This record gives sequence, structure tokens and C-alpha cells, in this order.
Amino acid sequence: MFKPLILAALLGGALAAQAATPAELLAGYTAQAGTPAQAARGQAFFTSKHGKEWSCSSCHGATPTGTGQHASTSKAIKPLAPSANAERFTELAKSEKWFRRNCNDVVGRECTAGEKADVLAWLLTLK
Repeated sequence: MFKPLILAALLGGALAAQAATPAELLAGYTAQAGTPAQAARGQAFFTSKHGKEWSCSSCHGATPTGTGQHASTSKAIKPLAPSANAERFTELAKSEKWFRRNCNDVVGRECTAGEKADVLAWLLTLK
């Protein structure tokens, strides 16, 4: 069953609807990217620096199934992997806000749909 998010992505529209599950969000990003998500590529992206001071793993940990810690504020960060935090990647607006803010900090720009799909594909493999 296709939710509005997936339909919007498949029809070339913006990610306008709210996702109900991480898998639906992944399907939308994958469709928008036009290429299959690759978990290994997502892990490499997550754990590597991209010309900036931090990687995603600087705050979320190399395996983000536990509580992370913000690199500059030391604020606790709830687990990122959906298997460890059922609230992650269940709302499109929150997911987009998270990606926009963190990709800007880590990569210096917004992440592409393919990068989001790869990272989410990897996060969904974590147990």
C-alpha cells in the first residue's frame, strides 16, 4: 500500500506528506533519488568526515543504537536507530529538520535524497 509520501516521491513531487514508518520514509527518499539505497554506503557516509569538523558518528556514535552526546554542548541525544528509538523517522517534518540541520553541520550543505536513503537504509539494519 502506497502512502502519500511514497506517491509524491514517485510522481516527482516534493516530500509533502507525513511518513508513518521509517520504511515508508526510506521508500520515498529512494524513489526521489532514483537509485536503490545502499546500507554500506550509508554507514560509510555516517562515520566519515566530509570536510567539516564532525561526522554524524561524532555525536551519535559509530553504532547509533545507544544514547549519543552532542560534540560541543554535551547534551544527551536519544538513540538514532529506529530499532532503539521507535520515534525516529516516523514524522517527515522532524526527519527533514534533523537531516537539514545535521547535514549542514557535517557536510556543509543539505544532504541529497540518495544520501538520506543510504543512511536510513543502514540505520534500519541496526538491531
